[in-house]
Amino acid sequence: MSTWSLRRRPGRTLGLLLLVVLSFLVLRRLDWSTLMGLQHRRLGLQAKGQNFMLEDTTFWIFGGSIHYFRVPRDYWRDRLLKMKACGLNTLTTYVPWNLHEPERGKFDFSGNLDLEAFVRLAAEIGLWVILRPGPYICAEIDLGGLPSWLLQDPGMKLRTTYQGFTEAVDLYFDHLMSRVVPLQYKHGGPIIAVQVENEYGSYNRDPAYMPYIKKALEDRGIIELLLTSDNKDGLQKGVVHGVLATINLQSQQELQSLTTSLLSIQGNQPKMVMEYWTGWFDSWGSPHNILDSSEVLETVSAITNAGASINLYMFHGGTNFGFINGAMHFNEYKSDVTSYDYDAVLTEAGDYTAKYGKLRDFFGSLSGTPLSPPPDLLPKMAYEPMEPFLYLSLWDALKYMGKPIKSEKPINMENLPVNNGNGQAFGYTLYETTITSSGILRGCVRDRGQVFVNTVSIGFLDYKTTEIVIPLIQGYTVLRILVENRGRVNYGNNIDDQRKGLIGNLFLNNFPLKNFKIYSLDMKKSFFQRFGTDAWSTVPEAPTFPAFFLGSLSVVPSPSDTFLKLEGWEKGVVVVNGQILGRYWNIGPQETLYLPGAWLNSGANQVIVFEETVAGPMVQSTDTPHLGRNQYIH
Repeated sequence: MSTWSLRRRPGRTLGLLLLVVLSFLVLRRLDWSTLMGLQHRRLGLQAKGQNFMLEDTTFWIFGGSIHYFRVPRDYWRDRLLKMKACGLNTLTTYVPWNLHEPERGKFDFSGNLDLEAFVRLAAEIGLWVILRPGPYICAEIDLGGLPSWLLQDPGMKLRTTYQGFTEAVDLYFDHLMSRVVPLQYKHGGPIIAVQVENEYGSYNRDPAYMPYIKKALEDRGIIELLLTSDNKDGLQKGVVHGVLATINLQSQQELQSLTTSLLSIQGNQPKMVMEYWTGWFDSWGSPHNILDSSEVLETVSAITNAGASINLYMFHGGTNFGFINGAMHFNEYKSDVTSYDYDAVLTEAGDYTAKYGKLRDFFGSLSGTPLSPPPDLLPKMAYEPMEPFLYLSLWDALKYMGKPIKSEKPINMENLPVNNGNGQAFGYTLYETTITSSGILRGCVRDRGQVFVNTVSIGFLDYKTTEIVIPLIQGYTVLRILVENRGRVNYGNNIDDQRKGLIGNLFLNNFPLKNFKIYSLDMKKSFFQRFGTDAWSTVPEAPTFPAFFLGSLSVVPSPSDTFLKLEGWEKGVVVVNGQILGRYWNIGPQETLYLPGAWLNSGANQVIVFEETVAGPMVQSTDTPHLGRNQYIH
C-alpha cells in the first residue's frame, strides 16, 4: 500500500501510523515516504542556522539531476528507481521553456514533456523534487532553454527586465506555475524547493532582473524555499535578498573557497552544492570527456564532510534528441553532440557505471535503513544492418515543400513567416537566388552553409570561412545555400546574438544579392509526412547530395535498446519511426546514436537518413555505445 494512498485514510488510523513511522526517523536522513502521511504541512523545507529542516527534523539533500525531456517517457520509472536505489532522496530537473512553448501562447506538456507526470512519478517512487524552472536554464540546450521566437524582436534583451522579454516570461509563468503550484510540498506534493533562474551572477546584465523573477514566482503561488545557483564566476553577483544561495563546482579545490564565499555572503546558512559536475558534456570535433570515479567519490565525500547538501549533476544525462543541443562560443563556436551521456552516474542508456557502485555504497553508509535493490538493466541488442533501398535528393524533395518564401533579401530563421508567425526554431533553411557572374561570395552564415552552383556543391561557409569563390559560369545560374542551425549558444554573454540562417545581406563581388526563394526545412515529424510513396526512387549508383535515404530496420524477436553506427556516412540526421534521434558527424567524438527500444516496433521499422555529402553502404546496429576517444577532465 503506498503512503500516498494512506493520506486518504481516517484520522485515527493515520495518527497511529505516523506515531510508528516517526519513531523510526533517522535524524540525518528524511525521505519522501516518511512525510507523505503528514496531514499538516506547515513549514516545508527551511534554512535554520547551518541546517536544512523539513518540518521539525534536520534534513540533508542528497539529490541527482535527470531531465525528463532527455529521457524517453517509457524509461522515466527505470531511471528514477535507479536513483532511489543509489541512496538519493531528491530529484532535480530543469524545465525547458523552448520545448514547452514552441509557438508564442501555444503550450505543450504532453508525452515526453509531461512535467506533472514526471514529478508525480518521482513522488510515487519516494523522491522529493527541487524544480529549476528558469526561464533560462542553460542545461546545454539550444539558447539555454529560451524560445527562439524571442529573437524576432531586433531589440530583444534576454534575461533582463526589457519589456518584450518580461511580457513573454509572464505569459509562460502564468501557464507553467498553474501546473506546478499544486505539486508543492505544502499542497501535498513532492516539490520542496524552487530555483530562481540559473547562474545569473555570471551574466549580471540587469540588477532588477532577479528580484523580478523572484516576485514572478511568488505572485503565482510558489511558497516553498527559493534557491539561487551560481558557479565561481558568478557567486558574488548572483545573490537575491530572501533567497538561499547555492554553488556549482567540480573539484575539491573549489570547495573550500566557494563555501567560504557562501559564508561571507549569507552568514550561517545551510550550504549546498546545487551542481556537483559528475562529468562533462562533449562538443563536435573534441574528445569524449570523462571524470574518474574515485575522484568523484572523494569529492562527494568532501562535500558532505564539509556539512553541505549535494546534488549530482548529472545523475543521468540522457540524449539531445532532435535538434535541441546547445553550443558554446568563447574563442570559437563549438556545438554539443547528440549524446548527453555526460559521463554521468548512469550512462546515456541508463546503465550502471563504476560511479554508481561507489556512490551507492557511500550514500548507503549514511542511510539508517537498507537501500532498495538496483533494478535490472534494460536489454541491449545488435540487429541486422539496415541497407537503404529508397532515395530522394533534396532538389527533388523541394516540390513537396509547398511554395517557397519569396523575399528581396535573406531572412534569418527566426523571422521566417512560418509556424504561425513564430519563425523556424531548428533544422535547416535553404536559400536560392539567381546569379550571372563568377567572383567572391561573402556573407554571415549561422552556423554552417553548404554552397551550391545549381546542384553542384562548391564548399562551405561558417564562422571561420566567410567567403568562397564562385567559379566561372555562363548565363543564369541558381545559387543555393543550405544553412544548418547547429545549436544556439546556451551560456555566455552573447545569447542575444543567436539568430540563425543567413544574417544580413549576401554579397557577390561586394554587391548584395536579391530576390531569394527560401525553404524552411525544419524536419519536424510533419516534414517527413509530406513525402508520399511516389516521391521515392531506388538508390542510384551515384546519388546526388544532399539526399534522404529510406530503409527498414528489422527488429526480431522483440524491441530492445540499440545503437546505430553510420560508418562511411559523413554528416546528417537520423529519423526512426518519425522520432528524430539527432545529428551524426564523422568528425566525432560520438560514433553511435542511441536508439531506445521503446521507440521500436517488432518487425519492420522505418529509418530515414538525411545525408549532406557522402552516403555509406548501410547503417549498422550495435549493442555497445561508442562515444569517442576519452579525455580526462582537469
